[in-house]
Amino acid sequence: MDKMRIVVALGGNALGKNLPEQYLAVKETAKAIADLIECGHEVIITHGNGPQVGMIDSAMSLFAREDSLQSKTPLSMCVAMSQAYIGYDMQNSLRRELRGRSITTPVSTVLTQVRVDKSDKAFLNPSKPIGKYMSKEEADFASDNYGHIFVKDSLKGYRRVVPSPKPQEIIELAVIRSLVEDENVVVCCGGGGIPVYANGEHLRGVSAVIDKDYASALLAKELDADMFIILTAVEKVALNYKKENEQLLDKMSTEEAFEYLKQGHFSVGSMYEKVDACAQFVSSKKGRVALITELHKAKDGLLGLTGTRIE
Repeated sequence: MDKMRIVVALGGNALGKNLPEQYLAVKETAKAIADLIECGHEVIITHGNGPQVGMIDSAMSLFAREDSLQSKTPLSMCVAMSQAYIGYDMQNSLRRELRGRSITTPVSTVLTQVRVDKSDKAFLNPSKPIGKYMSKEEADFASDNYGHIFVKDSLKGYRRVVPSPKPQEIIELAVIRSLVEDENVVVCCGGGGIPVYANGEHLRGVSAVIDKDYASALLAKELDADMFIILTAVEKVALNYKKENEQLLDKMSTEEAFEYLKQGHFSVGSMYEKVDACAQFVSSKKGRVALITELHKAKDGLLGLTGTRIE
């Protein structure tokens, strides 16, 4: 197999839902990534941060509520914190796995800012849930004091929602490209990147969470990757998911993918963004390929033995 440049986007199942789970999960994740590196490919890793950024935001909100001298930590700062500690676990686990295979490739984490458009319509319709479910009292306090927006679940309580604008520019792209070309494995664009907007010559953080699949697809395009892989909780993409007429897909053309999206086959907040991001990447340049499959089947997917390929 020819050497390829591959951007790998890790779903939430690759990281666990808390610190003990994450420590164990990244060990398995490192094995899947190391399989690709062992085959000789250049690998760039991105990851989600849904549970992690929610946990940090909740902890910081509680701290600010208990201590009147402490201000509320901006959500963009919480994303930065999640990038750092996930990257720390990821690069150490991957380094350990690679050394066990006598591979000395360095692993680096880049704290990554991603510019969004402040006029993005997503800011008018916050829809990305983060953090834990709260009581009405807790939600009212956060709404009154921090301006947070909540949606109510009749059984679970109130949950904060934030905007999820589309990524426009990866600020640290030149640094990431330089590290990749110098034969580093790079962990970057964690949680979709730290959301920022341009204020003249300066960048300012914004209270939002960028979808990691769209940010990863943009990164793959900008790095001129050959392949974009999304590792998630399912082996293959399915039409009519979990219905009697469920149909697992081995492959899709970009035309088919866009048509399936248009027909409403994939749920927003789950498979919709994954298929859309893959199709956008593949259609951006001739010869590009995308793959969606389970974490532990990454190597088999790369060999064409499983997963759903978008070509």
